[in-house]
Amino acid sequence: MTAMSSVNTHSPPVRLDVWLDVACLFKTRSEAQRACKGGKVHVNGVRAKPHREIRLGERIAITRGGGHKQQVVVRATSDVHLPKADARELYEDVTPPPTPEEVAVRELLRAGRSPGPGRTHARAPARAPDRRERRHLRQMKGRG
Repeated sequence: MTAMSSVNTHSPPVRLDVWLDVACLFKTRSEAQRACKGGKVHVNGVRAKPHREIRLGERIAITRGGGHKQQVVVRATSDVHLPKADARELYEDVTPPPTPEEVAVRELLRAGRSPGPGRTHARAPARAPDRRERRHLRQMKGRG
């Protein structure tokens, strides 16, 4: 029995949140449920709830962070987890490429973003001062 034998091209419908998880479009089923409940997932242009059943040929639009929209067409259904390479065969990604204006806006946003918790700014210390550094700072401020 191969991994793709659990993928059904003529199968009964599968819950949307389960399919999104199995197709590796979301990391977990609960994350897929939150996206559906938050209005980030549309099926055939209509806002979809997590318990909606998915059938072959339906178009799913997922709104990602930064206003990026991913569009996929259901090619097969499965309710069991598959290797990621096989899971990609469950859908066809029909997301249009970004326009030059969208690319420019993304670059501007990326350049203006503040550094995350793992990165340090040129003026900000990478860590809190230790005992010796705190003592030195107090002396410089005239408090000790």
